[in-house]
Amino acid sequence: MEEKRGCCHKTKERSDKEYKDLINRLSRIEGQVRGIKKMVENDSYCTDILIQVSAVNAALNSFNKVLLANHIRTCVADDIRAGKDDTVDELVVTLQKLMK
Repeated sequence: MEEKRGCCHKTKERSDKEYKDLINRLSRIEGQVRGIKKMVENDSYCTDILIQVSAVNAALNSFNKVLLANHIRTCVADDIRAGKDDTVDELVVTLQKLMK
């Protein structure tokens, strides 16, 4: 898992399994959001919409957990082994943003 660094952003090469898992999760979330839009268009009851929005939030949180775990196991661990301590600072800032 090599990380490429450009002038102002980073990229991450993912295994086929990781890529497919993330894309499948996002596709399901996208479908859920489209379903919520259709519920609004069809004048569905507010509580029913709110429950579906809650389900999307849970799915996004689950996506974040998987992505964060993969990031720590690969990018962060590799950078720490290579002596790049600034990666830990970056991780702390990211976690602070996620916990707002």
